[in-house]
Amino acid sequence: MSAPGPGTVLVALWRMSRPAQLALIALVYALGVAMAVGRGAAFDPARVGVGLAALLPVAASVHYANEYADVETDALTDRTPFSGGSGALGETDIDPRLALRAAVATGVIGLAVLAFAVLSTGAPGASALPALPAPSTLPATAAALLVGILAVGWQYSVGPLRLAWRGLGEATNAALGGTALPLYGFAVVTGRVTTAAALATVPFALVVFVNLLETQWPDRRADAAVGKRTLATRWSAGRLRWAYVAGLLAAVGTGVTLAGRVFPLPVAVGTLAPMVGLLPGAARFTDREEPLFAVVTMVGVAVASTAGWAVVAGVPGGLA
Repeated sequence: MSAPGPGTVLVALWRMSRPAQLALIALVYALGVAMAVGRGAAFDPARVGVGLAALLPVAASVHYANEYADVETDALTDRTPFSGGSGALGETDIDPRLALRAAVATGVIGLAVLAFAVLSTGAPGASALPALPAPSTLPATAAALLVGILAVGWQYSVGPLRLAWRGLGEATNAALGGTALPLYGFAVVTGRVTTAAALATVPFALVVFVNLLETQWPDRRADAAVGKRTLATRWSAGRLRWAYVAGLLAAVGTGVTLAGRVFPLPVAVGTLAPMVGLLPGAARFTDREEPLFAVVTMVGVAVASTAGWAVVAGVPGGLA
C-alpha cells in the first residue's frame, strides 16, 4: 500500500491538533486575562498576543502526545463529537510516530516563543530577531506556569507517569484546564498569581471535572480493553453518578461562597447561571453515551464568566 500523500498528512496533523479544543483553550486563556483586567491590571494587547502565541503550540503539543499515546483506544472507541481522539491515525495508514514527532516539534516551538518572550529586553541590537517591546516581555511566573502545563500535559498521556492511565487523568485535566490555564492568562497580564485569582478558578475547575466524567464515559470499554484505567473504567456507574452530583454541588457551592467576595456580581452570575445545564446531565449521566450537557455547560461557564469580568473591567462593547 502506498504511503499517505502530503495532503493526507497535513489533514491528519490538523485534525490531531484538535482545533476546537485549541479554540476553547484560547477562550479559557481569555478568561484569565479578563480576570486580571477586571481586578485592575492594565491590558497590554502585545503581551497578551505573545502569551497566546506561546500557548497554542504548547497546547497542540499536548494534543499530539495524547493522540500518540491513545492510538489503540481511539481505534476501538465509538467516537462522539466530544469524546475520544481525533481518529486521524486510525483512519489512515500514517505511522503513529508522526504524532509523537509533531508533539515534540510543537512543544519546541512553544518553548522557543516563550524563551524569546521572557528573555527579550526590547534593546536595539540585542538579538538578530526583531526585539519585542519591553512591556510585551512575558513574566517569569507566566513562563513557569506554561512550562508546567506542557510537562504535566505530556505526563497525562505518556510515561513515566501516564496519569490518565492511573485514574488520575480527570483530576489532572481539571487542574490544568480549569485552574492552571486561566492562571497563566492572569499571570501574563499581572506577572503574578494571587490567592484570590486561584480561588476564582475553583468553580470552573469543578465544572471541568464533571465534564471529564461525562466525556470519559463513552470511551470506557475501549479504555478498559487497552488497560487505560480512567475513573469510568475503575468506578461503578452509581459511584460515577455520585461523583457527578458532588462535583456539581461543589461548583455551585464555591461559586455562591465567592460571590461578593472574590466574584463581583456580573462574574458570579456568569459563573453560576450556566451551571443549570448540569442538572439534566446529573439525571441522565451513565444512561447515555453523548456528553452534551456537561460540554455545553463548561463552555457556557467559560464564556459567561469571561463576559462578567469584561463587564467589571468596563471593556468597550461590554454591558457595563
